[in-house]
Amino acid sequence: MCRLLGYLGSPIQLDQLLYKPEHSLIVQSYQPKEMTSGVVNADGLGIGWYDSTPDIKPFTYKNTLPIWNDINLPELSRYVQSGCMLAYVRSATAGQALDLSNCQPFRRDRLLLIHNGFIKNFRKTLYRPIRDRLSDEIYQSIHGTTDSEHIFALFVNQLCRFPDSTIEQALYATLTTLTEITQAYETSISANLIITDGSHLVASRYGCNTTAPTLYWLRDDPSYPNAVIIASEPLFTGHWHTFPENSLISVSKSLDVQMNQLVYSISS
Repeated sequence: MCRLLGYLGSPIQLDQLLYKPEHSLIVQSYQPKEMTSGVVNADGLGIGWYDSTPDIKPFTYKNTLPIWNDINLPELSRYVQSGCMLAYVRSATAGQALDLSNCQPFRRDRLLLIHNGFIKNFRKTLYRPIRDRLSDEIYQSIHGTTDSEHIFALFVNQLCRFPDSTIEQALYATLTTLTEITQAYETSISANLIITDGSHLVASRYGCNTTAPTLYWLRDDPSYPNAVIIASEPLFTGHWHTFPENSLISVSKSLDVQMNQLVYSISS
């Protein structure tokens, strides 16, 4: 299981999120409190962020080192300031390669996605069914081997097929498709996802035939005013809200938070 972090709000230096909190993503990498699988997150890291220039693709920084061993990240995170950021630390599924192609966040144009969860027996179950649903272009855009990147490809494929869809609608449709094939192949999936285009955050806590990992959100904390934070585990003591099981949250540019329960037809 990985640990996720998403931020939307007033621009801040990245180290204020990655290093300063008492239970920061760094601490969660070696001392997580709520992981349901694995002990540490030592298999790499990834960060994606946006600057204030319209239409510029987001920037990403990735490494296969444990985040606590990355000597460049402290300096980078003191320098970079952003109003929208995603970050994760990785606990790789057994058998998955530790290389940059398998590091999140995944990017397509203005979109970034990070995932915590798994598809059980992915290579033997949903690997081909997911690929069979992709256009040639999206199929060829997959560079790694993870279930996470294939979920992202399915999401991007949905947006390409229906370009007028919102991120929320595309994510809902993606989870619906995943659930249908998960049930058909008698496997299980957990899909805690955070997706952004730099202006909105959309996140899901979802499991089919399994319990989804934890996910929390917080808005306008005194230490982070005018901001929404989404995280696998609370970063500090505060008024954190738990994502209900099988739910989707959308955060608008104005930081309005809307929660929707995913309907029974895509429940476990």
